[in-house]
Amino acid sequence: MNPELFESLRRRIDQEIPGAIALRHKLHSMPDLSGSEGPTLELVLNALPGDLQARFVAGTGAVLRIGGPGKAIAIRAELDALPALEESELDWASKRPGVMHACGHDVHLAAVVALARAVHSTAGAAPMALVFQPREETYPSGAKDICATGILAEEDVRATVAAHVQPLLPGGTVACTPGAVNASSDEFVINIQGRGGHAAYPHIAADPVLALSHVVVSLQNIVSRNVDPMDSVVLTIATLQAGTAANVIPGTAAARGTVRTMSTPVRAEVLRRLAETVRLVAAAHGCSGEVTVTEGEPVLENDAHIVKATAPLLLALGMDVDSNLRSAGSDDFSYFSEKMPSLMMFVGTSGAGERLHSSTFVPHDSHVHDVAHALLAGYVGAARTLLPAHELPLVVAPTS
Repeated sequence: MNPELFESLRRRIDQEIPGAIALRHKLHSMPDLSGSEGPTLELVLNALPGDLQARFVAGTGAVLRIGGPGKAIAIRAELDALPALEESELDWASKRPGVMHACGHDVHLAAVVALARAVHSTAGAAPMALVFQPREETYPSGAKDICATGILAEEDVRATVAAHVQPLLPGGTVACTPGAVNASSDEFVINIQGRGGHAAYPHIAADPVLALSHVVVSLQNIVSRNVDPMDSVVLTIATLQAGTAANVIPGTAAARGTVRTMSTPVRAEVLRRLAETVRLVAAAHGCSGEVTVTEGEPVLENDAHIVKATAPLLLALGMDVDSNLRSAGSDDFSYFSEKMPSLMMFVGTSGAGERLHSSTFVPHDSHVHDVAHALLAGYVGAARTLLPAHELPLVVAPTS
C-alpha cells in the first residue's frame, strides 16, 4: 500500500482545478433544461480523458468507468439547469434567456471532472464509476431511471457519493451527517366535489369552498397531533382554486401541496391520514373529497459508516466539518441511497447569493475546488469502508 496515494490525488486535483473552472464557465453560460441535457453532457465528456467509454443511459445521461474490473465507488453529478432568468451580470452568465444553473450543478460537474481526471492519472486508485445524471430538477427522476436500468449493478458499484453546494453553510465547511439528511417529497392534489348554486341561497347548495377551507386547516393537525414531535414533517398547501364569480357557489374546489418527511414509516402514515382527513372533513360538509398523490423522492439516508470514514479525511483536507445539517429539501440522489450505501455532502458557499434556485445564486469559482476535495474525501471514505483491503491501496497521508 502506498501511504502517499491520498496526498497524490489531492495534488493532482489541485492541478486540474484551473481547467475545471474553465469548464464550469462554459457549462454555466450554456445551460440545458431537464430532459434536454445532451449538449451539456457532450461538453463534460469532451473534458474527460479520451480513452473512457461512455454508456448512455436515461435518455441524456451517461455512466463511465475508471480503473480496472472489480467493485467500484460511483460519483454522481447532475446535468440539468433550471427555468430561471439569471441576474448575475457575469461575463460568463447564461446566454440562454430563462435558463440558468441556479442550483450549482455546473460547479458539481466541473468538480467531478477534476476528480475523475485525477483518479484516471493516478495508478492504484480504487475503481470509480462516473454517473452524469439528467433530470434531477423535474419528474420523472433521472436517478430513478438510472437505478431501474441495472447499470450500476452491471458496473459492480457498491456505494454512491455526491456533494451539493449549500449557501446556508459558510465557505470551507462541509456537512457530513449520518442518517436522514434530505426529506422525502410527495405532491398531492385535493379535489372537493360539492353542489353549486346561488350565493344567496347557501342552504340549498353544498359549498366545496367552505369544505376545502376546513380541510386546509384540519390537515395541519396531522403534523401537530398525529406525528411524534421528535419526527420532522412539513405539509404545505400551496395553491387553492375555486369559483368564477362572487355570487356563485361553485360545484368544485381544488388545492395542491407537498408533504416532506424524514422517515419512511412517517411518510406512509402522513399520506394515509391526508387521504382520510380530506374524505371525512368533506363529508362533514355534505361534499365528497379525494386526494391524488404524485410520489416523489424517498428519504435520503447517509450511510453512517461512510460518514465516519469520510469526516477525518475532510479535516485532513483542511475543511471544517458540520455533522448536524439536515434539510426538508429533497434530492433524487435518494434513489441511489435506497439501493446501496451512499453519502451526500453539503459544501458551504455563503455569500454566493440569496439562496438555491435564486436568479443571483452563482457560487464563487473557488467552490469548484471545495466540492472536488469533498468528493475526494467521500470517494476514499466509501472505498475504505466497502472495498476489500486487497482491492484498496488507498491510505490517508494527512496534509499539512
